[in-house]
Amino acid sequence: MAFVAAGGVRFHVQRLPATASAAGPDAADRPLVVFLHGLVVDNLSSFYCPLAVPVARAGHEVVLYDLRGHGRSERPATGYDSRTAVRDLFALLGALGLAHRPVHLVGNSYGGTLALHAALARPDLVAGLTLLEPPLSGAWVDNMVDTLSAAALGLEDSAVPAELLTLRLRKAANLTAIADDLLNRTTLIDDIAASRTFTPANYAGLRCPVLIVCGEHSELVPGARELARHAPHVTSVEILPGLGHDVLKESSGALRAAVLAHLDRVATAEAHAGTATTAATTTATAPVRSRAGALVR
Repeated sequence: MAFVAAGGVRFHVQRLPATASAAGPDAADRPLVVFLHGLVVDNLSSFYCPLAVPVARAGHEVVLYDLRGHGRSERPATGYDSRTAVRDLFALLGALGLAHRPVHLVGNSYGGTLALHAALARPDLVAGLTLLEPPLSGAWVDNMVDTLSAAALGLEDSAVPAELLTLRLRKAANLTAIADDLLNRTTLIDDIAASRTFTPANYAGLRCPVLIVCGEHSELVPGARELARHAPHVTSVEILPGLGHDVLKESSGALRAAVLAHLDRVATAEAHAGTATTAATTTATAPVRSRAGALVR
């Protein structure tokens, strides 16, 4: 466990090295895999066993962190909008000495939304996206604001965290206290309410390959299919049968296989792009990474 200061906020970060035997000699050339979790009661631990450890064992270097205000990260009163979240992401990578490394972002739920914003903001750095149950529509924003507002009222001045502690349910008490802080003592709800929604033009502007995974019964499937219609490099939309919004928790085997296959495709594309660029560059002091050829599928 480590804490890293970036952009004026102290973040809880976990790094997993690529397993040497799986990574091979090209490990340093593969995109860094960064995991982005969902809202309020979520944190980096939700990824750890289902995906992060298998991804590292498959030869990819991994970074996980608790978003601003979540988990063990610092909880400032403001800054819960998507623009600030994207700045936090790249500031953190800079603080880790990884500012110029291509990244593959794996986002679950709201983390998928942030991953998409990051890819649009920094197409020079985001080499690939894996979006798990990403909420992409304005309707989701309205529903989430209503849900969070109701939860905030229920938690305000609540005795639940103290009662959970008396029952020795420390983890549940901690998550409840974090939710209370986020919903009642930060601008998170207001920032979500003011969220930017995506347009077909945004989707058309995506330059990296995208994998989308949704549950069969999820209300987010139509938004995922709209993204697939407009984005030029969506490699697959995986609909997992019998599931709703809980694909990360309930489908580790199928999900893991889909994610690892997509990561390998993106890593191969990046390697080919680097080789082609190096061969074509004769006067520059360092290779200039070109993504165009690698990302067309």
